[in-house]
Amino acid sequence: MDELAPTAAADDQAAAAIADVLHAEAAARQAIEQARQQAGHIAESARADVRALSARTERRIRAVIAAFERDIAARVAEIDAMAAAMAESRPPSAADLAALRRAVGDLVRELTEGGT
Repeated sequence: MDELAPTAAADDQAAAAIADVLHAEAAARQAIEQARQQAGHIAESARADVRALSARTERRIRAVIAAFERDIAARVAEIDAMAAAMAESRPPSAADLAALRRAVGDLVRELTEGGT
């Protein structure tokens, strides 16, 4: 028998090693595909979170703007009422004019400085 010729046992071992490699390769491909799918799910979840956050932020901004507009409208209505009352009853007194100036000044500061 030729000592260099493969034996049946060596052939079986080589075939088993090849099968192990092919099995490991298939498992690796499957793991890669699962990882891709998980990454896709994670990315979609993150996109959904961003969309939800954006929607909440937009609602909050609109609510703040609406509240600001209501507040300013109320303040302007007060000033208009004061001006109408002063114009109807009598000429404005110095105190009336001072009160009107303060109200207008407060409104101007509110609009330009953003303070309350």
